[in-house]
Amino acid sequence: MSARPVVAIIGGGFSGAACAYHLIRRMPAAHARVVVLEPRPLLGGGLAYDSDERAHRINVPAARMTLLPEDGEHFQRWLVESGTLADDPEAVTPEGHVFARRSAFGRYVSENLDPFVASGLIEHRRSRVRAVTRAPAGGWHVELDGGSALDADILVLATTHPSPQPPEALHRALSGYPGYVPDATVPGALSGISRDDRVLVVGTGLTAADVIATLDALGHRGKITAVSRRGLRSRGHDFSAYEPFGEFADPPSRSARGLLRRIRHGLSQAKALGLGWHAVFDRLRAQGRDIWRALPVAERRRVVRFLRPYWDVHRFRIAPQVEAVIERRLSAGTLVFRPAAITGVTCSAADGIAVRLRPRRRRETYLEHFDSVVVTTGPGHASVLSSQAFLSGLAGSGDLQPDAVGLGILVDEQSRAINRTGKASETLYVAGPLARGTFGELMGLPQVTDHAVFVAENVAIQLRARIDQGSI
Repeated sequence: MSARPVVAIIGGGFSGAACAYHLIRRMPAAHARVVVLEPRPLLGGGLAYDSDERAHRINVPAARMTLLPEDGEHFQRWLVESGTLADDPEAVTPEGHVFARRSAFGRYVSENLDPFVASGLIEHRRSRVRAVTRAPAGGWHVELDGGSALDADILVLATTHPSPQPPEALHRALSGYPGYVPDATVPGALSGISRDDRVLVVGTGLTAADVIATLDALGHRGKITAVSRRGLRSRGHDFSAYEPFGEFADPPSRSARGLLRRIRHGLSQAKALGLGWHAVFDRLRAQGRDIWRALPVAERRRVVRFLRPYWDVHRFRIAPQVEAVIERRLSAGTLVFRPAAITGVTCSAADGIAVRLRPRRRRETYLEHFDSVVVTTGPGHASVLSSQAFLSGLAGSGDLQPDAVGLGILVDEQSRAINRTGKASETLYVAGPLARGTFGELMGLPQVTDHAVFVAENVAIQLRARIDQGSI
């Protein structure tokens, strides 16, 4: 390492911003240079919290959203003190719970990093990364847009989720068609949908709920049909007083089938005691990492393949404001959820988009016509290493490889990338959801915060060891 080592963090969304923030809090400024490579103007927003859509709300009560794990109400106090809550009276539910707009959380993170950026303790370079290679003298050489470059001693990958992967038949037939939205997360993606359009939403999870709420806020009044293989939609919150219920980590389950059996038993016990499923899934969430670590890789794959859809719709709940929109439109008949597979797609100027659907567990198909199609199938995590050129380069050089369950990048228990030879890199870390193949539950913000702190602590330990050795 150089006299003042450089820690480069690629990605300035929440994971990257939180990692930089907690690293600075753990290291004397004179002993490390922290550089965040993020093209967006603000740190902390990223894909999740940089949305300008007023209908997009955080799906966790503000009292559980925080940059500081030791201060659970830090964000909620900021909402009041900054005046943000006063400008958004709809954020507060009748029970007094706060579900702010996503953009508010992005501003909150950014404002907490602003003093560090202003003082130079954190450098924000608004550049996209073109390529990353090993530096001849050790460390990493990072090439940026515009021809500039940065040499880093330690590299932290905190990149965004990959784009959704639309069904192949759908994308092949509709690519370039005006009514086709292959990625609903792109700003303004829904602006071309007319108020009376018949809309097909492909996917029924959190992103689909956001799309439905956004279209409704834009004045859409046509029929929305949301389809997925199982037709499962995201659930809302239970605000009654309850404690998490059940025990799913001790003794550990060694198979997906055994885990499912225990969950069903836990749900039955909870029902007998007058508790809802929320209490059981809250316990599962709390024990998620231990449950995941106990499963062999083959059983983790089975969990992802067979149980993940059920987990997602119960674990990742929608904000009450979004739930109210969905319930209203369901009652009005302008929204339906269907378990179905897409078996064929054609489009023409005369007939619009014709989609052939096959209901779940049935052979016969039927044809339905739409004016617009929106893909909300969620990030294509299995394709992460081909989603950006610099990640493809690191995979090609053998420095990165996909995890064995198709959720992201393979890392060890310290969140260090494992290379092609099976060795963990001492200077290449992965922060955020792309490490969940090893760590399991890494999509909810409380877990992402804890993981960012964990990575920051590991980097700080490595830097402090160099200080103790007298090389810094």
